Amino acid sequence: MNRDSIIIRTSVIGIIANLFLVVFKAAVGFFTHSIAITLDAVNNLSDALSSVITIVGTHLSGKPADKDHPYGHGRAEFISAFIISIIVLYAGATSLFESVKKIINPDVPDYSPAALVIVSVAILVKIVLGMYVKKSGEKVNSASLVDSGKDALLDAVISLTTLIAAGIFIIFGISTEPYLGAIISLVIIKSGYEMISEAISTILGERVDSKLTREIKRFVCENSDVYGAYDLILHNYGPDRLMGSIHVEVDENLSASQIDVLTRDIAKKVYEEFGILMVAVGIYSRNTSDAYALEAQDFCTVTALEHPEVLQLHGFYLNKNDHTMSFDIVMSFDAKDDDKILEDIRSSIKKQYPKYDLQIQIDADISD
Repeated sequence: MNRDSIIIRTSVIGIIANLFLVVFKAAVGFFTHSIAITLDAVNNLSDALSSVITIVGTHLSGKPADKDHPYGHGRAEFISAFIISIIVLYAGATSLFESVKKIINPDVPDYSPAALVIVSVAILVKIVLGMYVKKSGEKVNSASLVDSGKDALLDAVISLTTLIAAGIFIIFGISTEPYLGAIISLVIIKSGYEMISEAISTILGERVDSKLTREIKRFVCENSDVYGAYDLILHNYGPDRLMGSIHVEVDENLSASQIDVLTRDIAKKVYEEFGILMVAVGIYSRNTSDAYALEAQDFCTVTALEHPEVLQLHGFYLNKNDHTMSFDIVMSFDAKDDDKILEDIRSSIKKQYPKYDLQIQIDADISD
């Protein structure tokens, strides 16, 4: 079963379970005249809506690329996760509002056996459903499913506080439900805020996992013709849909045909190993036999790395014919004045190699 089928199947199960609770609670709420149970039925209806949103998002993300969206529609899943997180935040805010109302205008609770049975069944169903949906979401890397699973588990916690409050009232005659409800509501609001922040961060574009980027660079460097791999950039167009580019350092004496074979081979193997489409493999030429160039490279590297904000120097090449010296430096995002740091580096190197024109490119610290 493929990823989309798993997401849709899990969401359908969530819809069925929540609709069961809606009908069950609404019927009991009607016959027992319990507003609390009836409102809880409405809450389950919103959970079913979350599952519908997940299905719609999965369907949209699976649409093939077209002229207006040449990279596909995979990011639709990120939007569906954002919508679900808003629903969670709204549920927490609504619950807090109702709890505060009960604190201000307290009433004597009536915990009938039927109400407690309904709450107990809801807790059991929500725990099983939440764990199943969350686990399925983690398995297929679906933020929408993970958020839906968290929402179901939070609902179980809310219902559990009702049981705890009922026990305290029956044993001690003290009504604590609105206070417990307020505390749990704040926890839900916090969870909803974190979900929204995570969804927005994903949509904006996050730093790719360090472990993955290091593995890709190590894998590329296993090629005997590659001296180093740098400037790895990965773009996320949906879960498990990454496209990227990378620069590799090779011997200056490689021919164009050899470089063509090399870059095609790298792109092919990276796709086979990681499922990532490398849309570009750039080339850095490396001085391999000129002692003067190697000495200059060492000097420039030491000079640049004297600045804590400079994380790396790569792509060094010295051309004696036109007296140019070029390289890239990776600058930390913590650097407060890139221009000053660059000028200090340039000045120090110029004192040592006054005849050479320096061509220095500043790269952002995009990937480890």
